[in-house]
Amino acid sequence: MTPANRPPVFDRPPPRSHPHPPIRPLWLCRTCAAPWPCPAARLHLRHTFGLAAADLSILMVAVLHEAMTDLHALNPSVDPDLPGMFARFVGWTGRGPLSPAR
Repeated sequence: MTPANRPPVFDRPPPRSHPHPPIRPLWLCRTCAAPWPCPAARLHLRHTFGLAAADLSILMVAVLHEAMTDLHALNPSVDPDLPGMFARFVGWTGRGPLSPAR
């Protein structure tokens, strides 16, 4: 199959990898220790939601709320980096469906 007629990424089986769940209340990846959602978790979420980017965004807004609550409870004296937290949890979700490189 040539690159021009390959199916979109969300039609392919998900990559075989270990799951990358968060460690709560720290919100670090249990597998790679990166801030969650790590790149592998983002890829898995994008693949899972496919064309439903709005649904993924809504889910990640709810997850952002949970993370802000957890992180504030751990250290209430530190003000959160709201733009950074938004970019980390939600900002990456609205880039449209995954597609193969052209």
